[in-house]
Amino acid sequence: MKKILFASTALVATAGVAAAELTIDGSARFGLAYQENADTAPSVNSDTRIEQRMRVNITGIAETDAGVKLEARFRLESNENANSGIAGRGPGAAGFAVSYGGLRVDVGNVSNVLDSSDQVDLYGYGVGLTAIVEQDDAFTGTIDPTVGFDAGGKAFTTVKVRYNVGDFSASLSYIDDKSTTVDANQYQLGLGYTLANGMSIGAVYSDTEAGASSVEHWVIGLNGTAGALGYSVIVADSDLTNFDTVFGASINYEVSSATAIQFAVSDGGLETDTAYGLGFTHGLGGGVTLAGGVGSNTSGNTVADLGVKFNF
Repeated sequence: MKKILFASTALVATAGVAAAELTIDGSARFGLAYQENADTAPSVNSDTRIEQRMRVNITGIAETDAGVKLEARFRLESNENANSGIAGRGPGAAGFAVSYGGLRVDVGNVSNVLDSSDQVDLYGYGVGLTAIVEQDDAFTGTIDPTVGFDAGGKAFTTVKVRYNVGDFSASLSYIDDKSTTVDANQYQLGLGYTLANGMSIGAVYSDTEAGASSVEHWVIGLNGTAGALGYSVIVADSDLTNFDTVFGASINYEVSSATAIQFAVSDGGLETDTAYGLGFTHGLGGGVTLAGGVGSNTSGNTVADLGVKFNF
């Protein structure tokens, strides 16, 4: 992460401001990605594509003399587009945060409780360069109750409150979407607890209301480490018709200080096929990682990728 500290005379003289800074950080990846039968989709003309993505997050931070921390952040992004094209977007809508002690409030272009994994590690250990398989694939593949921070704009504002005290934490998020003829509201509540052995357990309840309809989801998760093994497990359900209970699990096993193997599986929901995949990561030094994987998605198609990724 690169930090740029602004400490001009005017800033230092500003009443009630103890410190201010601007941080710039991001990530990038490029390589090859394959998806069986992708060429049957209207916007894709090849099963194999060149994967390329760069993200830059710009965050302004200030802190008052009383210790109240304020943040504002937006993102720039470049990505591959349909038909092997490339495109960029941003700066997107900004997200804001105010925190003091164990309390944090996020407003704007921010993640809701599920997407931020505050209480439940929803995504787990993704397989490959681009997370071609994740443990939540069967849960979010057909209906997605997650809303996240990204490089675009939104037709609504997300408000999220999180409170930590000791090993216990609680999160609440709310979205009011008036972009359609039917006013839609989403409420999410999450609770989490960290055990003495480092294992974490949590649960999230989500309710999306649109007019007279209401769709409820819940997710229970458990994750932790045992020596060289990292693990994550989720169980999820929904009141959607024909929605089967979702089971998802993933592991990360450190073969050495530089190399690790990942495995993920996801089954249930409204999907007809079990998603599963096996991948690896190998550190090349300097924050650069070689990553790849192969698996099968919830449509029963083979997926694979290979490339490098790095943070800055």
